[in-house]
Amino acid sequence: MSSNAHRRIKSVSYAKYGYLFILPFFLVYFFFQLWPLINTFIVSFHGNGKNVAEWVGLQNYQDILFGGEKRTVRVIHKSFFQCLGNTIILWCGNFIPQLALSLSLAVWFTEAQLKIPGKGFFKVVMYLPNIITAASVAVLFLQLCGESQTNPGALNLIFYKLGIVKKDVVGAGLYSTIQFVSAKWQSRIVVMFIQTWMWFGNTMIMLMSGIQGINPSLFEAASIDGATSGQVFRKITLPLLTPIMAYTLITSMIGGLQMFDIPYLYRKTQTVSDHLKTVAVMIFQYFHAQANENKMGYAGAASVLLFFITLALGLIAFYLTRDKDEIAKRKQRKKAAQQAKKESRQFGGISI
Repeated sequence: MSSNAHRRIKSVSYAKYGYLFILPFFLVYFFFQLWPLINTFIVSFHGNGKNVAEWVGLQNYQDILFGGEKRTVRVIHKSFFQCLGNTIILWCGNFIPQLALSLSLAVWFTEAQLKIPGKGFFKVVMYLPNIITAASVAVLFLQLCGESQTNPGALNLIFYKLGIVKKDVVGAGLYSTIQFVSAKWQSRIVVMFIQTWMWFGNTMIMLMSGIQGINPSLFEAASIDGATSGQVFRKITLPLLTPIMAYTLITSMIGGLQMFDIPYLYRKTQTVSDHLKTVAVMIFQYFHAQANENKMGYAGAASVLLFFITLALGLIAFYLTRDKDEIAKRKQRKKAAQQAKKESRQFGGISI
């Protein structure tokens, strides 16, 4: 009787309210991200300049990847790979120190034996650069790294006080400044430092959440067994941080390959220096060229190529950071299930 009564009771499902809550995200994503992404694929198969409406198929991809006989095509081919090289250099140059610094601070802040006063204050201060707009940061560092001989920036003035920068007597007392903005590697190092300074706090918070999610009994057992802090870090912390490290690597790589704001804004002239021009900057310039000189087809093709490069590197990163132990256990369970199924068939489908 009770079972029949339970069947007659109409179950109440609240799943539809969950769909209503997430609906705005999908609507915004469709209109502002999904359609532009699809349209980029479509644009990449069209021409450039006056022939922007003409369908050219894979010609834009061929010109970017392999070049051609025309001078403009050779310039675009060379520019794309130069910008791609700049992008990878700038990303690697900020991600490696960012990860090392963030991981060190995360381990330091989560160490139970260390009683650090004002720990919350330091966490907030280190995260603050992440919420400052890129335009403000670029203007700030342009002022700090100013290389004018008559009115140098604060960094050059500090170097002058230290005796590294001197005044040029022949030039009527002008400063012989270090070229932090126009020189190739000096400007790259500054951009790498800016990116590291802006994002290490965010990476630190994510790694701290990963460390705090590890079972404390593992650290207690290691401490009882007499393990040193280095052994605990290598044998417990790092292996169990693999998922969050993979997430950090993937998200940083996606953001790094799409790096635009700081390299574009960190300049003293109207044009971006060739050694700071990333693929995203090149795409932006191609899209916003004059009407008869626009390279929308090339910009769309470069965007699609950057998408597939990011996808390929992301898959490689997932493969390298996969949990090998879990994969081995899954294979063993699958093999045991197949063996049990095979043995049950030997007895007419009746397991013993």
